[in-house]
Amino acid sequence: MQKNPATMPVRSVGEWELTSGRKYANPFVDVVVEVTFTSPSGEAAIVPAFYDGEDTWRVRFNPDQAGEWTWAAMSRPRDPELEQQGRFVVTGSNGRGFLRAVPGSAWGLRYESGEPCFVLGDTTYNLFGMAHCGEDVYSFMERRASQGFNLLRVRVPVSPFHPPRGYNQWQTRRTWPWGGSEQAPVFDRFNLDYFRTVDQVLEKAESLGLGLEMIMEAWGFEFPFRSRDRFVPEWEELWMRYLIARYDAYNSVYFWTLMNEYEYYPDGDWRYNPVADRWAIRVARMVKGMAPHGHIVAVHNGPIAPPFARRFATDLHAVDAILYQTWGSRDAEYGWLAAGIEQDIRRSLEGWPGAAVMAEWGYERNPEFELLLPSHEYCDEEHTRRGGWRGAFCALGIIHGFENSWGPWSRLHEDQVGLPYLLLVRRFFTEVVPFDQLAPAMELVVPAEWGLGEQPLALAAADRSIVTVYLPVGGDVTLALPQGAGGYRGEWFDPLTGELSPAKVEATATAEEAHFAAPEGTHKGHPQDWVLVLRRS
Repeated sequence: MQKNPATMPVRSVGEWELTSGRKYANPFVDVVVEVTFTSPSGEAAIVPAFYDGEDTWRVRFNPDQAGEWTWAAMSRPRDPELEQQGRFVVTGSNGRGFLRAVPGSAWGLRYESGEPCFVLGDTTYNLFGMAHCGEDVYSFMERRASQGFNLLRVRVPVSPFHPPRGYNQWQTRRTWPWGGSEQAPVFDRFNLDYFRTVDQVLEKAESLGLGLEMIMEAWGFEFPFRSRDRFVPEWEELWMRYLIARYDAYNSVYFWTLMNEYEYYPDGDWRYNPVADRWAIRVARMVKGMAPHGHIVAVHNGPIAPPFARRFATDLHAVDAILYQTWGSRDAEYGWLAAGIEQDIRRSLEGWPGAAVMAEWGYERNPEFELLLPSHEYCDEEHTRRGGWRGAFCALGIIHGFENSWGPWSRLHEDQVGLPYLLLVRRFFTEVVPFDQLAPAMELVVPAEWGLGEQPLALAAADRSIVTVYLPVGGDVTLALPQGAGGYRGEWFDPLTGELSPAKVEATATAEEAHFAAPEGTHKGHPQDWVLVLRRS
C-alpha cells in the first residue's frame, strides 16, 4: 500500500489520510466522509472513508486507468479540515487485476487481465483471530501460496465456538470487532486494535498474490447475527460499510460473502427459510451500492435445496456467485467415497446464471485431535481426494479445509495427509489439461449399472478434441466418442501420485464407442480412483 501517493501503478492500493481538530463524541458515526476519485476519462468513483483513531480518517482506492487522477473529499456535516483535494498519476501495470465473475466462461472466474482462474482454496475461518492472538499465520500463508493455493476462506468476525464442543484452543486475546463486549455491545464503534491486525493480514495476502473470501457475517447462530432485535439493519449497514471502506480497495479481496450459511438469517436456526433469500438480495444490492471496486458478491449456503435459480428468481443478478457446500457421504461405511456431491451440485445449481465454486465438502479430520466435532469423524484423506475430484469434474473450482487450520485448532506448521492430493487436482487442471476449455459432458458416458458413488464423471472440450473422465472407484467405462476408438490416444492420470501412463483404447461393436479399463489396484482398503485423459489423434 502506498500512503498519499503522487504516483502509483494501475491496480495497486493507495491510501490518503485526512485529519480534523474538531472533537466528535463518536467519530465513527458523527461525521460521514466520502472521497470522489475522477479518472482521466472523466469517470467518477465515490469511496467511503473510515475512522482509524487519533482524529484520522483514511480512504483507500485502487485505480483501473493510467493517467492523471483527481480526488476530492467531502463530509456530512461539513468539516473544512476533512474536505481536501488532490491529484496523482497512475502508471501502467502488467498485473492480473481483480477477480471477476464471468458466468459461462473459464468455469465462471477470470482476472481483469483475461487470465482464467482455477480456484484452489483452503478454509481458515479464524485466520484474522489467530493472527491477533499471536499465531504464525504469515508463514502459513506463505506456504499455501507456494503450494499453489490462491484463495483462503476467512471470516472477518471471529467465531469463538462451534457446537457441540469446538472452543478455540488458540484464543488468548479478545477478538470482538465492535465496541463494548458480547454482553454489552456497542455497534457504532469498532475495535481498532483488532482491525489493525486484519490490515496486516490483508497486506500479507496482497504481497503474496493470495485471494481472500471475506465473510462479512459469521454463522447466524452466533451473537450478534442471531439477535436481529439488537443487531438491527442500521448496525448491519454500518458494519458492512466499515468493512468496505477499509478493505474494498485490495486486489486480494476475491469475494465479499454476505454470511456463512446465509440461511441462518434471521433467527439462527439451521433450515431453509425464504426470508433469508430476501435478506441476501437486499444486502447484496446494498453492498454493491457501497463498494466502489466491483468485487464479486457471494453467498455461502447451508441447506442445498431448493435450487438457487429459484431462490433468487426475483433478482438473479444481485448475488454474483454461490460459494457452494455439500459434503457427500461421510458415514463410517462410505465416508471415504464422498458419494453424491455431483448430484447435489447439479440439482442445486441447475439454471443458476451466476458463478459458483465448490467451497466446502467437509473438513479433513486429524485423528491426533480430540473429536470435538462428530461431523468430521469420517472425513479422511480419501474423502478429501474424491470430493475434490468430484467438485472439479462439475467444472467448479474447489476449496477444502483441514482441522489443523479450520477453526478451533491451530497447527499451522503442519499439513495433513490429504493436502498433497489437492495439489495434484490443481496440477492436472492447470498443466495436464486446459481446465478453462472443458465443460461437463456426461452424455459421452454410456449408461451402465453403477453402485453408490461409482458413476464416472466426464468433461470435454466443445470440439471434443480433449475428453477426460474421473472414475471414482476405477473399473470400466464406455464412451461415445465422435471418432470412435481410433480417433484418440489415451493416458491414465494417477490421483495418488500424479503419474501418467498409457491407456489402452479398446474398440466395441459400435463404431462410435470406445471401452477403457482402469489399472487395477486398491488404496486404504478401497478400489483406487483414476482419471482418463483422451486427446484426438
